[in-house]
Amino acid sequence: MQMPELPVGQVVDSGVEWLRANLSPLFDAMHALISFLIDNVQWALNSPPWWVLVIIASALAFWARGWRLAVFTTAGLAVIEGMSLWEATMDTIAMAVVATALAALVGIPTGILAARNALASSVIRPVLDFMQTLPVFVYLIPAIFFFGIGIVPAVVATIIFAVSPAVRLTELGIRQVDPEMVEASVAFGATPGQLLRHVQLPLALPSIMTGINQAIMMSLSMVVIAGMVGAGGLGAVVLRGISQLDIGIGFEGGIAVVFVAIFLDRLTGAFPRARKQRKREETVSGTDATTSNEQSLNNSENAPADPRPLTAHQPVA
Repeated sequence: MQMPELPVGQVVDSGVEWLRANLSPLFDAMHALISFLIDNVQWALNSPPWWVLVIIASALAFWARGWRLAVFTTAGLAVIEGMSLWEATMDTIAMAVVATALAALVGIPTGILAARNALASSVIRPVLDFMQTLPVFVYLIPAIFFFGIGIVPAVVATIIFAVSPAVRLTELGIRQVDPEMVEASVAFGATPGQLLRHVQLPLALPSIMTGINQAIMMSLSMVVIAGMVGAGGLGAVVLRGISQLDIGIGFEGGIAVVFVAIFLDRLTGAFPRARKQRKREETVSGTDATTSNEQSLNNSENAPADPRPLTAHQPVA
């Protein structure tokens, strides 16, 4: 007995046609917004001389992880400039930054909702599984259909691909907050909003930053896909090496992606560490001040009394 053919593809085609016919103003607004953001970030990265950005990036690397990362950043960016890939690298960074920012803008509130609502979590998790396991090339077909060829469909596909770790790790971080701290905050009269802002989000910040870090890495992994739809950047360089079977060109584009990925990974991974270090320093300084006050109080209590009798002209010690 032969099973009847399921018209899944026809249903999807009909759905896409319906969306395009009824939501075209929404897609036009999204296209305008993403284009505006990318154009401005690209302008900000490509306007200064390359050595100015090298100095800024090296200073950030030194603040984040010390002199080793600063030396690596300086050398890596100098190599990128030496390979004449500076503009393509800045375009790729602009795409990754915009895609990660929009993915975090969607993913963090969704993760908060999933952490605080069991029903929402049970609905969101299968959707995330579907988004992560569906081949990325499948996203490009409707993205091109809605937004045309260029950088915008590549960014849309990147957002869909990179939003999952932001949602999952935000939910995980909030769920792992110590229940006793939550109960204590509620017992002292904290509202749900105050509990979220002052207890759950600060304690979940390392996990949230890890999600953003992973979103950046996944965004950078999409550069080749971006090159396939005409987005430019390092993806176009790698794609040119593939199409021409030129190992040198492909390696140059790949090593530039590696330099950028390592720099952004170490930089974003340093924010929770810097926050913990500041808290530790504040705790140590507060403990030292308390210890100093206690020692002063003990010294004053244990100080020997003046054996001389008081007179009318003798001041009290």
